[in-house]
Amino acid sequence: MKILHTISSVNPTGGGPIEGLKQLALANQSHCGHAMEVVSLDAPNAPYLSGFPLPVHALGPRFLKYGYSDRLLPWLQENARNYDMVVVNGLWEYQSFAVWRALHDAATPYVVYTHGMLDPWFKKKYPLKHLKKLLYWPWAEYRVLRDAGAVLFTCDEERVLARQSFRRYRCREIVVNFGTAGPKSEPQMGVDEFYTRYPKLRNKRIAIFLGRIHEKKGCDLLIQAFANVLASDSDWHLVICGPDQTGLQAKLEKLAERLNISDRITWAGMVDGELKWGALRAAEIFVLPSHQENFGIVVAEALACGVPALISDKVNIWHEVQRDGAGIIGTDDVDGTCAMLKKWLEMSGTEKSNMRKKTRECFLQRFEIDNAANNLFSVLSDVALQHANHAHD
Repeated sequence: MKILHTISSVNPTGGGPIEGLKQLALANQSHCGHAMEVVSLDAPNAPYLSGFPLPVHALGPRFLKYGYSDRLLPWLQENARNYDMVVVNGLWEYQSFAVWRALHDAATPYVVYTHGMLDPWFKKKYPLKHLKKLLYWPWAEYRVLRDAGAVLFTCDEERVLARQSFRRYRCREIVVNFGTAGPKSEPQMGVDEFYTRYPKLRNKRIAIFLGRIHEKKGCDLLIQAFANVLASDSDWHLVICGPDQTGLQAKLEKLAERLNISDRITWAGMVDGELKWGALRAAEIFVLPSHQENFGIVVAEALACGVPALISDKVNIWHEVQRDGAGIIGTDDVDGTCAMLKKWLEMSGTEKSNMRKKTRECFLQRFEIDNAANNLFSVLSDVALQHANHAHD
C-alpha cells in the first residue's frame, strides 16, 4: 500500500502522536514494506524535518491555533489519488477538516486517529473551549468522523470515553494496537551517558517523569507526593524530563521551593535517543499521575526498559498494565499518587523483582511496535478493500 499520513506538525515536542508515527515508520521500513509519506503544516524550513524518517510534504506555515493553510486542500485534491489510504492524525485543527473536504466522496479512503482528543476530560477542564467545539462539531469534526472509513482508537478505554463528549456521534470504531520500539543498544551505554550528564544522581533511587510539562500530566501531584512520601529518605531523587510548552515549569519550581525539595529534583528538559533510554534505565520507578492520557507512549517505553509504571487510572492503558502486574494504579490526585509511592515502598524485594520482570512481558505482548504495525496495516488493508468494493456497487 501507499499511505499518506496527515498531521499538523511533526515537531517532536508534540509528544506521543509524533513519536508513534516515527516508530511506525521505522517498523515499516524494517519488515512491512509499505510506502509511507507525511503531509504536515510545518514551515518547509523547519529544522526538525531533516531528521524525520519519512518524506514530509511541509505545506506551512500554518496560521492561528487552528493551523490553517490555504495550500493543504488544493494539494490533497491534486495528490490524494496517488495514495491507497490517507491516515488523519488528530482533530480540532484544519488538517482533519481539509481531508474531509477533499476525500469524503473521493476514490481514496481515509481513516482517523483521534489520539484521545475526544476524551470528556477536556470538556470538564475547559468548558469555554468545549463551547467553541460544540459550535464547530456539527459541520466539521462530526462529518470528519462520520465519513471516515474507520476511526481508530488505541485502546478500548479511549473508544468508550470518546462517546461521552458530544451527543451527536456516529462513526465506525476500530481499536488497533499502538506501540513503540524498545531500546536497541546495550543497557549500560545510555545509563553511562545519563550519569555523565548528571553525576550527582549516581547511586540514587530515582523516580522519573517523562513527558510534556503540561497541567494535564499531574506534575504538581507528583512533586507534592514526592515531598510527602519520599523526601524523608535522602537516597530518593525525582527526575522530570520533558519540554515546557506552556511556562508551567516555573510554577512547579516554586511549588518545590515551598515544599523544600528543590535540591531533590532534576529538571532534565527534553531527552531523546540514548539519553532517554539511559534515564529510564537508571530509574527505579516511572510515575505518571496524569489527569488525561490517551495511550502514553512513555509508559510503554518505561515498560520496555523493565521499569514499573506507577500511573493514574486516567491513563487509558491502565487496565492492561494492571492486568499484567506491570505497575501500580492510583487516582489522579495527591492522595492517589502518595498511595502509589507508599505501595511501592511497602513491596518486598521479591515482589519488586517480579514486577520488573512483568513489565518487559507486558511491553512485548501488548505494545511492541512490530505487532502494532502489523495490526494497523491489516486494518488499513481491510478498510481500503471495503471502500473499493463499495465504490463498485
